[in-house]
Amino acid sequence: MLTFASRVKPAPGKCGYDSLLPPRRGSNQLLPSAAALVASRLSKRGRNTLSGGAGRLLAMLFMVFHATSRIATASPGPSPAWVDPGVEELSVVELAREMDSGRLTSERVVQAYLARIESIDRNGPALRSVISTLPEALAVARQLDAERAAGSRRGPWHGIPIFIKDNIEAAGPVPTTAGSTALLGNVTDRDAPVVARLKAAGAIILGKTNLSQWANIRSNHSTSGWSSVGGLTRNPYALDRNCCGSSSGSGAAMAASLAAATIGTETDGSIICPSATNGVVGFKPTLGLVSRTWIIPISESQDTAGPMTRTVEDAALLLTAMAGSDPADPSTAEADARRTEYASGLTGDFLRGVRVGVLRDRVGNEARVAEVFSAALRDLESGGAELVDISDSHSGLEELGSAEHTVLMTELKAGLNAYLATTPPAVKTRTLSDLITFNRTHAERELRWFQQESFELSQSQNGLDDPAYRQALQTSRQLAGPEGIDRLLATHGVRFLVGPSNGPAWPSDLPRGDAYSGPSQSQLPAVAGYPHLTVPMGFVEALPVGLSFIGPKWADHDVLKAGYAYEMKSRKRQPPAYRALNPSPSPVVK
Repeated sequence: MLTFASRVKPAPGKCGYDSLLPPRRGSNQLLPSAAALVASRLSKRGRNTLSGGAGRLLAMLFMVFHATSRIATASPGPSPAWVDPGVEELSVVELAREMDSGRLTSERVVQAYLARIESIDRNGPALRSVISTLPEALAVARQLDAERAAGSRRGPWHGIPIFIKDNIEAAGPVPTTAGSTALLGNVTDRDAPVVARLKAAGAIILGKTNLSQWANIRSNHSTSGWSSVGGLTRNPYALDRNCCGSSSGSGAAMAASLAAATIGTETDGSIICPSATNGVVGFKPTLGLVSRTWIIPISESQDTAGPMTRTVEDAALLLTAMAGSDPADPSTAEADARRTEYASGLTGDFLRGVRVGVLRDRVGNEARVAEVFSAALRDLESGGAELVDISDSHSGLEELGSAEHTVLMTELKAGLNAYLATTPPAVKTRTLSDLITFNRTHAERELRWFQQESFELSQSQNGLDDPAYRQALQTSRQLAGPEGIDRLLATHGVRFLVGPSNGPAWPSDLPRGDAYSGPSQSQLPAVAGYPHLTVPMGFVEALPVGLSFIGPKWADHDVLKAGYAYEMKSRKRQPPAYRALNPSPSPVVK
């Protein structure tokens, strides 16, 4: 759930990737039927003829091969008479309209997305944004089609297929792995409350997206978008470029129209950066609006799930379905009272007469980003916004970074230990210490590209009762909230803060890691727990960059309204071209 916005890496070189996913057709791909047979036999024999851990691991590897094949998961494919309905770039609103009119069915839409996954994610550009698809997706689609035919419609999400990040649990035979082979046995068959809400609203969980392994918290030298289960996710706008992280697969899958919407998670930047880098809308809600139960954690103080979509309206509709209180997550106690219909009141003139703070000291040193940002500011002004320059947003925040780091390192150990204790017996890594040992034992795969110094640092922490942690938590919250965003809004008399969400995507380089150079607006709203929205604002050398909107706590609806007004004025979103910008394509590392 982290993006490394504060790090500057060495100049990148060529990269490769490896993965547990099936290779392209034409290579030694394991056929789905063979995968199922071997998985079945290994599952039976593992208890008797193989050492228990090895047998179960091999069985789960083949199950992942099986689960990630469209043919295996979707039952019989489209009939010869089937015609692709053309779902590329269709919004949720447009899909719902087509279904309501009878011109489309949910079954046809699911089939179309599965076909796109096969041709774009598994083959062709081979984005590797999808870790698995759920085998029941088509059956659920048919059930929802029957409900609609009988006159029952659950709402705008009825029959709409979406992806969730692979650190969020969903009932079914597919594991929730956080991108690590240590959790290939983590088939809990339970829905995270946020997933249960989505299903109740009529959404179809199409599958799980790839991510930066362990949501980018294992090491400070990782490559965003890489996991030992899913390999390296490619940016649809330029295949040699990074997707940012940690919701890398959710961003790439959204840009490539592999589903109608995706869900990401964020601790600090992991919804905003991959959304902006992949040219889509991303929204990190107020902490406590969306349940975190049965989402693999990093930080109790900062984690949240949020929408990643192609339009602000779709993000608002998705947030409405996601938001709500959960008795198992005390942070959501106010959610039911705060929740509203977030797509209501979206208008193109919302910003007329609204004072907006411009974070001039957070634009960064990239002149081309500054140029695109200036054009975005002109769009805001033409929409009626009154812009107020802010150049003191860093003032008094010198201790924020170290305080946040202490909080994350302490809460990671506590949160992971608590989560792992609830996993099935097939998961043998029951603590963070076990994970560290597992990674050392399987270093060729897990530690091939970067180490686990952040895991090891977290393991050394003294726990949630440590006075140093408690002081850091108090300091970080105070600096980011009352002395950060709240101060800036009050001092300058503005309702929102805006700044560039990201710089252009850097070339992926597994041996050297990320080369992120900023800018970023994520830290203050992430640590404070305040809403943060990114909307496409243009391109730098054909690479997307986004515009951030930040507001006070519980101002989620207003932030979405502001972003919608800008989106209607600017209309900068463009579909990806799947270009290979590097003239010398990187070799595939087997």
